[in-house]
Amino acid sequence: MKEEYDIAKLNPRRNPYTGKLKRQVTININEEAIEYFKHLSDQSGLPYQTLINLYLMDCANNKRQLQMTWT
Repeated sequence: MKEEYDIAKLNPRRNPYTGKLKRQVTININEEAIEYFKHLSDQSGLPYQTLINLYLMDCANNKRQLQMTWT
């Protein structure tokens, strides 16, 4: 191993994941919804927070609109 490295000679590349960073937020979610995703987590082996994020990203990417009717 060298004692010194010339950083100017390295091939610096931009991090390809910097545009996909996540931001931590606080959100109130019903216990039933959390239990639903925890159950899916047990089946899939993915963390439940990852599943919630994937579901929300699918909604955003497909521009899904909430359809509700109040009675």
